[in-house]
Amino acid sequence: MRIVLAVGLFAIGVELPRAYMAKHAKGLAVMVIPTMAFGWVVVAGVLLILFPQLNFISCLAIAACLTPTDPIICSTIVSGIFAVDNVPENLRHILSAESAANDGLAYPFLSIALYLTMDSSSKTATTHWLLIGCLYEVILGTTMGAVLGLAFSRLLKISRKYGFVDRESYVIQSLALAVFVTGLVSTIGSDDLLAAFAAGCAISWDGDFKTHIEGQAFSSVIDLFLNCGCFIYIGAWLPFDLFTNMDLGITPARLGVLLLAILLLRRIPPMMLLYPWIPEIRNWREAFFSGHFGPMGVGAVFISTLALHRLPTPHSPPENQQEILATMLQPIVAFVIMGSIIIREALLLNEMNINIYLMMIRRSFDFNFPH
Repeated sequence: MRIVLAVGLFAIGVELPRAYMAKHAKGLAVMVIPTMAFGWVVVAGVLLILFPQLNFISCLAIAACLTPTDPIICSTIVSGIFAVDNVPENLRHILSAESAANDGLAYPFLSIALYLTMDSSSKTATTHWLLIGCLYEVILGTTMGAVLGLAFSRLLKISRKYGFVDRESYVIQSLALAVFVTGLVSTIGSDDLLAAFAAGCAISWDGDFKTHIEGQAFSSVIDLFLNCGCFIYIGAWLPFDLFTNMDLGITPARLGVLLLAILLLRRIPPMMLLYPWIPEIRNWREAFFSGHFGPMGVGAVFISTLALHRLPTPHSPPENQQEILATMLQPIVAFVIMGSIIIREALLLNEMNINIYLMMIRRSFDFNFPH
């Protein structure tokens, strides 16, 4: 799961236009941080209402798993012929960049909730969050990814100059870099997802790398190679037997209400309020589309798995709030992921069918009534 996410984030960084993150830093900052914070707090509030066994800090931990936009599902929506024909280029780029950035930034949201849950005092938790969650994981991971990406870009140019590498090898070399960066950064305990995205942006910063892989369908290769197996894994991972637990108040009805509330409240309200300060979003229709566009999938599975590894193994029944959180986290996150994937893919498929139908009508009209 870690490799799938890291390679997908690296591919997004590579596919972005030249120096995109620098040119669009303002719009991305406004789009990512306030939207994530709003969705994090609102989802936690909904969880607190529906599942009173959880305290607010535990609700924040679960909400952190559902905060990031999934970059793997994002790539299937903002790429391809239907996206090119129906989604403006400015939106495709900003949504791809946002999905990659906020997937890595889910770490600080999760870590502050877990530190507050497990540390002895809020002062200790805040210190751990600032030093470890922000500086060591996010800042160090991003810096390492960017430095490695720039160094690898320089190495590729030198290798090409002396004939050590050909054009066909670029995709394989970049995949090797993505895996190397992920392994190195995760080994030292930093944010490997942001590192992979930063490496992808850095390696194509001047546009030279993207020029050499143009026509090789880099992101499509990644999707075909990894994503199908990843979603098969998610289907096998879903804990259907845990969607009903009367002792903890988990029922399909409550989970369904949670899913509906997340789809309506997590992204649409902040995006509609903030779009005047996001230059890449030109009107309220694009803002509504961007707000509606917020799939949850591979990233949520990965973040929830990290949370479970840091929480204690629960007894049956759970004996404290930490064990209640560990027991309830997976079924809640899994149900929301399942619902998000089904609903968004069904909407996408329906839109594609409508577009195909309209295309057939236009072609038939042009054939019968030539100009």
